[in-house]
Amino acid sequence: MAKYRLVLLRHGEGAWTKENRFCSWVDQKLSSDGIKEAQNCGKHLKALGFEFDLVFTSVLSRSIQTAWLILEEMGQEWVPIQSSWRLNERHYGALIGLNRAEMALNHGEEQVKIWRRSYDVTPPPISESHPYYEEIYNDRRYKCSDVSQDNLPKAESLKDVLDRLLPYWNEKIVPELKSGKMILISAHGNSSRALLKHVEGISDEDIINVTLPTGVPILLELDEDLHPLGPHQFLGDQEAIQAAIKKVEDQGKVKSAEK
Repeated sequence: MAKYRLVLLRHGEGAWTKENRFCSWVDQKLSSDGIKEAQNCGKHLKALGFEFDLVFTSVLSRSIQTAWLILEEMGQEWVPIQSSWRLNERHYGALIGLNRAEMALNHGEEQVKIWRRSYDVTPPPISESHPYYEEIYNDRRYKCSDVSQDNLPKAESLKDVLDRLLPYWNEKIVPELKSGKMILISAHGNSSRALLKHVEGISDEDIINVTLPTGVPILLELDEDLHPLGPHQFLGDQEAIQAAIKKVEDQGKVKSAEK
Protein backbone atom coordinates (compact mmCIF):
# COMPACT_ATOMS: atom_id res chain seq x y z
CA MET A 1 0.00 0.00 0.00
CA ALA A 2 1.42 3.37 -1.05
CA LYS A 3 2.10 5.87 1.70
CA TYR A 4 2.15 8.77 -0.76
CA ARG A 5 0.78 9.22 -4.28
CA LEU A 6 1.80 11.94 -6.70
CA VAL A 7 0.65 12.78 -10.24
CA LEU A 8 3.20 14.35 -12.55
CA LEU A 9 2.78 15.38 -16.16
CA ARG A 10 4.28 17.21 -19.09
CA HIS A 11 1.96 20.06 -20.15
CA GLY A 12 -0.27 19.75 -23.21
CA GLU A 13 1.14 20.42 -26.66
CA GLY A 14 2.39 23.99 -27.06
CA ALA A 15 2.37 26.10 -30.20
CA TRP A 16 6.09 25.54 -30.80
CA THR A 17 5.83 21.83 -29.97
CA LYS A 18 3.51 21.59 -32.96
CA GLU A 19 6.12 23.43 -35.07
CA ASN A 20 8.86 21.09 -33.73
CA ARG A 21 10.94 23.98 -32.38
CA PHE A 22 12.99 24.15 -29.18
CA CYS A 23 10.64 26.22 -27.01
CA SER A 24 12.39 26.11 -23.66
CA TRP A 25 11.96 29.40 -21.77
CA VAL A 26 10.09 31.24 -24.52
CA ASP A 27 6.55 31.62 -23.21
CA GLN A 28 3.98 29.86 -25.37
CA LYS A 29 0.29 29.10 -24.96
CA LEU A 30 -1.13 25.65 -25.65
CA SER A 31 -2.05 24.73 -29.20
CA SER A 32 -5.66 23.72 -29.93
CA ASP A 33 -4.55 20.08 -29.64
CA GLY A 34 -2.76 20.91 -26.39
CA ILE A 35 -5.97 22.34 -24.95
CA LYS A 36 -7.77 19.11 -25.82
CA GLU A 37 -4.96 17.05 -24.30
CA ALA A 38 -5.23 18.94 -21.00
CA GLN A 39 -9.02 18.66 -20.97
CA ASN A 40 -8.87 14.92 -21.70
CA CYS A 41 -6.27 14.53 -18.98
CA GLY A 42 -8.64 16.21 -16.51
CA LYS A 43 -11.55 14.02 -17.57
CA HIS A 44 -9.46 10.89 -17.16
CA LEU A 45 -8.17 11.89 -13.71
CA LYS A 46 -11.73 12.70 -12.63
CA ALA A 47 -12.97 9.31 -13.86
CA LEU A 48 -10.20 7.64 -11.83
CA GLY A 49 -11.37 9.49 -8.70
CA PHE A 50 -8.36 11.73 -8.10
CA GLU A 51 -8.87 14.63 -5.69
CA PHE A 52 -6.02 17.11 -5.52
CA ASP A 53 -5.13 19.34 -2.58
CA LEU A 54 -2.31 21.35 -4.19
CA VAL A 55 -0.87 21.93 -7.66
CA PHE A 56 2.67 22.95 -8.57
CA THR A 57 3.56 24.46 -11.95
CA SER A 58 6.42 26.30 -13.62
CA VAL A 59 6.06 30.02 -14.36
CA LEU A 60 5.52 29.32 -18.08
CA SER A 61 2.01 29.74 -19.47
CA ARG A 62 1.71 26.29 -21.05
CA SER A 63 2.34 24.64 -17.69
CA ILE A 64 -0.11 26.88 -15.84
CA GLN A 65 -2.78 26.72 -18.56
CA THR A 66 -2.62 22.91 -18.49
CA ALA A 67 -3.20 22.91 -14.73
CA TRP A 68 -6.14 25.29 -15.07
CA LEU A 69 -7.82 23.15 -17.71
CA ILE A 70 -7.29 19.94 -15.75
CA LEU A 71 -8.76 21.42 -12.57
CA GLU A 72 -11.70 22.87 -14.50
CA GLU A 73 -12.54 19.49 -16.01
CA MET A 74 -12.32 17.92 -12.56
CA GLY A 75 -14.50 20.56 -10.90
CA GLN A 76 -11.58 21.40 -8.62
CA GLU A 77 -10.84 24.97 -9.73
CA TRP A 78 -10.49 26.05 -6.10
CA VAL A 79 -7.38 23.94 -5.51
CA PRO A 80 -4.38 26.23 -4.76
CA ILE A 81 -1.61 26.53 -7.35
CA GLN A 82 2.02 27.41 -6.60
CA SER A 83 4.38 28.35 -9.43
CA SER A 84 8.18 28.43 -9.57
CA TRP A 85 10.81 28.93 -12.27
CA ARG A 86 12.54 25.88 -10.76
CA LEU A 87 9.95 23.69 -12.51
CA ASN A 88 10.61 25.41 -15.87
CA GLU A 89 11.57 23.50 -18.96
CA ARG A 90 15.28 22.95 -19.53
CA HIS A 91 17.04 26.06 -20.86
CA TYR A 92 18.22 25.08 -24.33
CA GLY A 93 20.49 28.10 -24.75
CA ALA A 94 21.38 28.96 -28.33
CA LEU A 95 19.10 26.16 -29.64
CA ILE A 96 15.94 28.01 -28.57
CA GLY A 97 13.64 28.63 -31.52
CA LEU A 98 15.41 26.18 -33.86
CA ASN A 99 13.58 23.35 -35.62
CA ARG A 100 14.60 19.91 -34.27
CA ALA A 101 14.28 18.08 -37.60
CA GLU A 102 16.36 20.74 -39.37
CA MET A 103 18.95 20.48 -36.60
CA ALA A 104 19.06 16.70 -37.14
CA LEU A 105 19.64 17.28 -40.85
CA ASN A 106 22.49 19.72 -40.16
CA HIS A 107 24.11 18.10 -37.12
CA GLY A 108 22.94 14.49 -37.21
CA GLU A 109 20.17 12.72 -35.31
CA GLU A 110 22.53 11.38 -32.65
CA GLN A 111 23.81 14.86 -31.77
CA VAL A 112 20.26 16.18 -31.49
CA LYS A 113 19.32 13.23 -29.27
CA ILE A 114 22.29 13.99 -27.03
CA TRP A 115 21.26 17.66 -26.79
CA ARG A 116 17.65 16.69 -26.06
CA ARG A 117 17.95 13.63 -23.86
CA SER A 118 21.42 13.17 -22.34
CA TYR A 119 22.13 13.87 -18.68
CA ASP A 120 25.23 16.04 -18.56
CA VAL A 121 25.70 17.60 -22.01
CA THR A 122 24.93 21.33 -22.13
CA PRO A 123 24.00 23.02 -25.42
CA PRO A 124 25.74 26.27 -26.47
CA PRO A 125 24.65 29.15 -24.17
CA ILE A 126 22.25 31.85 -25.27
CA SER A 127 23.91 35.18 -26.08
CA GLU A 128 22.56 38.72 -25.90
CA SER A 129 22.35 38.74 -29.71
CA HIS A 130 19.93 35.78 -29.71
CA PRO A 131 16.48 36.81 -31.08
CA TYR A 132 14.71 35.66 -27.89
CA TYR A 133 17.25 36.84 -25.32
CA GLU A 134 15.48 40.10 -24.45
CA GLU A 135 12.06 38.44 -24.38
CA ILE A 136 13.25 35.91 -21.82
CA TYR A 137 15.45 38.00 -19.55
CA ASN A 138 13.29 41.12 -19.48
CA ASP A 139 10.21 39.10 -18.56
CA ARG A 140 8.65 40.35 -15.33
CA ARG A 141 8.04 36.80 -14.04
CA TYR A 142 11.79 36.44 -13.39
CA LYS A 143 12.06 39.71 -11.51
CA CYS A 144 10.26 38.08 -8.57
CA SER A 145 12.08 34.72 -8.61
CA ASP A 146 14.22 33.48 -5.72
CA VAL A 147 17.47 34.21 -7.59
CA SER A 148 18.71 37.34 -9.29
CA GLN A 149 18.27 37.61 -13.04
CA ASP A 150 22.07 37.54 -13.41
CA ASN A 151 22.06 34.08 -11.86
CA LEU A 152 19.39 32.61 -14.11
CA PRO A 153 20.81 29.96 -16.47
CA LYS A 154 21.92 30.71 -20.03
CA ALA A 155 21.87 27.00 -21.00
CA GLU A 156 21.28 23.77 -19.07
CA SER A 157 21.99 20.08 -19.18
CA LEU A 158 19.44 17.77 -17.56
CA LYS A 159 21.82 17.61 -14.60
CA ASP A 160 21.55 21.40 -14.27
CA VAL A 161 17.76 21.13 -14.34
CA LEU A 162 17.85 18.59 -11.52
CA ASP A 163 20.27 20.74 -9.52
CA ARG A 164 17.95 23.77 -9.61
CA LEU A 165 14.80 21.66 -9.15
CA LEU A 166 15.93 19.61 -6.11
CA PRO A 167 15.85 22.48 -3.57
CA TYR A 168 12.26 23.22 -4.56
CA TRP A 169 11.32 19.53 -4.40
CA ASN A 170 12.90 19.07 -0.97
CA GLU A 171 11.85 22.36 0.61
CA LYS A 172 8.42 22.98 -0.91
CA ILE A 173 6.90 19.86 -2.45
CA VAL A 174 8.09 17.07 -0.14
CA PRO A 175 6.73 18.69 3.07
CA GLU A 176 3.30 19.09 1.45
CA LEU A 177 3.42 15.49 0.24
CA LYS A 178 4.40 14.24 3.70
CA SER A 179 1.59 16.25 5.27
CA GLY A 180 -0.81 13.98 3.41
CA LYS A 181 -1.75 16.22 0.50
CA MET A 182 -2.52 14.77 -2.92
CA ILE A 183 -0.34 16.73 -5.33
CA LEU A 184 -0.39 17.38 -9.05
CA ILE A 185 2.76 18.70 -10.74
CA SER A 186 2.11 20.24 -14.16
CA ALA A 187 5.61 20.69 -15.51
CA HIS A 188 7.62 20.10 -18.69
CA GLY A 189 9.33 17.26 -20.51
CA ASN A 190 12.75 17.78 -18.95
CA SER A 191 11.78 19.01 -15.49
CA SER A 192 9.52 15.94 -15.25
CA ARG A 193 12.32 13.66 -16.50
CA ALA A 194 14.72 15.17 -13.96
CA LEU A 195 12.26 14.55 -11.13
CA LEU A 196 11.64 10.98 -12.28
CA LYS A 197 15.42 10.41 -12.42
CA HIS A 198 15.76 11.56 -8.81
CA VAL A 199 12.75 9.74 -7.36
CA GLU A 200 13.25 6.47 -9.23
CA GLY A 201 17.04 6.46 -9.18
CA ILE A 202 17.33 6.23 -12.98
CA SER A 203 20.97 6.06 -14.07
CA ASP A 204 22.72 8.80 -16.03
CA GLU A 205 22.93 6.41 -18.99
CA ASP A 206 19.32 5.19 -18.92
CA ILE A 207 17.66 8.61 -18.61
CA ILE A 208 18.40 9.29 -22.29
CA ASN A 209 15.78 6.67 -23.16
CA VAL A 210 13.02 8.15 -20.96
CA THR A 211 10.56 10.05 -23.17
CA LEU A 212 7.41 11.74 -21.91
CA PRO A 213 4.47 12.57 -24.19
CA THR A 214 2.46 15.75 -23.71
CA GLY A 215 -0.71 15.76 -21.61
CA VAL A 216 -0.35 12.23 -20.19
CA PRO A 217 -0.58 11.92 -16.38
CA ILE A 218 2.07 9.84 -14.63
CA LEU A 219 1.30 8.20 -11.28
CA LEU A 220 4.07 7.76 -8.73
CA GLU A 221 3.38 5.60 -5.69
CA LEU A 222 5.91 6.07 -2.89
CA ASP A 223 6.70 4.53 0.49
CA GLU A 224 7.22 6.49 3.70
CA ASP A 225 10.81 7.29 2.67
CA LEU A 226 9.61 8.53 -0.75
CA HIS A 227 11.07 5.51 -2.51
CA PRO A 228 8.95 4.21 -5.42
CA LEU A 229 6.95 1.05 -4.86
CA GLY A 230 7.26 0.31 -8.58
CA PRO A 231 7.98 2.05 -11.88
CA HIS A 232 5.99 5.13 -12.80
CA GLN A 233 2.67 4.46 -14.50
CA PHE A 234 1.30 6.31 -17.53
CA LEU A 235 -2.43 6.66 -16.98
CA GLY A 236 -4.64 6.21 -20.04
CA ASP A 237 -4.86 4.16 -23.22
CA GLN A 238 -1.47 2.43 -23.33
CA GLU A 239 -1.43 1.95 -27.11
CA ALA A 240 -2.17 5.65 -27.67
CA ILE A 241 0.49 6.59 -25.12
CA GLN A 242 3.16 4.51 -26.88
CA ALA A 243 2.23 6.19 -30.18
CA ALA A 244 2.55 9.60 -28.48
CA ILE A 245 5.99 8.65 -27.10
CA LYS A 246 7.16 7.64 -30.58
CA LYS A 247 5.88 10.97 -31.94
CA VAL A 248 8.06 12.83 -29.42
CA GLU A 249 11.09 10.68 -30.22
CA ASP A 250 10.62 11.30 -33.96
CA GLN A 251 10.78 15.08 -33.45
CA GLY A 252 14.56 14.85 -33.37
CA LYS A 253 14.85 12.85 -36.57
CA VAL A 254 15.31 13.97 -40.15
CA LYS A 255 12.00 14.00 -42.01
CA SER A 256 11.82 11.06 -44.42
CA ALA A 257 11.46 13.38 -47.44
CA GLU A 258 14.77 15.00 -46.49
CA LYS A 259 16.73 11.75 -46.06
